[in-house]
Amino acid sequence: MTLAMDPETAAALAALFAGQPEAPLPAVGDVAARRARSEENYPRLFAGVPQAVGVTRTDRTLTVADGTEILLRWYVPQDRSDGAAVLYLHGGGMIMGSVELNDAGIASFAELSGVPMLAVDYRLAPEFPHPVPVEDCYAALVWLAAHADELGVDPARVAVMGDSAGGGLAAGVALLARDRSGPALARQILVYPMLDDRNLEPDPRFSGLITWSYVDNVTGWQALLSGNASGDDVSPYAAPARATDLRGLPPTYLDVGDLDIFLDEDLAYAARLAAAGVPVELHVHPGAPHGFELYAPGSALAQRVRADRVRALRSL
Repeated sequence: MTLAMDPETAAALAALFAGQPEAPLPAVGDVAARRARSEENYPRLFAGVPQAVGVTRTDRTLTVADGTEILLRWYVPQDRSDGAAVLYLHGGGMIMGSVELNDAGIASFAELSGVPMLAVDYRLAPEFPHPVPVEDCYAALVWLAAHADELGVDPARVAVMGDSAGGGLAAGVALLARDRSGPALARQILVYPMLDDRNLEPDPRFSGLITWSYVDNVTGWQALLSGNASGDDVSPYAAPARATDLRGLPPTYLDVGDLDIFLDEDLAYAARLAAAGVPVELHVHPGAPHGFELYAPGSALAQRVRADRVRALRSL
């Protein structure tokens, strides 16, 4: 059976870019053009998500090991659950995005779930290749655990969550926390995570249906790994699909669409987690490309997946 996009999502994508001249994809390695596009498109995309009106934001700074200060933004919903918290890592292919650009989406999840969130403005590749991004995120987890009493957080009820590249970083943080005997994680919530640097060759199944392309993927991985994507000795903390032992990781929620180039790597990771004895809740959404719930936030598909993610958050 031929793959096809969810009709509501397809219609929303067409409407979103109606009247705009069709621009070619930026060339492989053109990070600047991708950043410019994201800065133009993100506000339009997040305008459609449920807008948070009862969330307090507080900005903190964290000085990491090399002396750099990074932004942490603490989101506290008015109807706050007691004790739970989430470390949230935004997407952007390892090369784009910021807490500010993703602010509306993060605040929305905090309000809908009642769970406070600490978002990390981790540094981006290629200026800051691996291990900088994942180490920034891990340092934020350590900070959250150290400030648990001050923030009203139960250290036993902390999760890590991320979408796309942020999902890959969340998986990397979970591996680091396990291997360093760091802060315990109650759950990892991985939203169409970017996990495998070897996923670089176009798959004809997805022709004409994808929103994050293989050209984008090559650009992101090569930037993060300083040109060594798909090479030897890639760290599992950069590309969690490379991890050989998944035992002892926290219970996992993972969702992905069947029109996402991350589909196979995400299914493989979920299967390996389950085989390692990790409880896994896996959702594969037919007709869903990468970022589908942002393109068509009012669709039945987006509402269903949003409810699932909120339920996973409330389970903390």
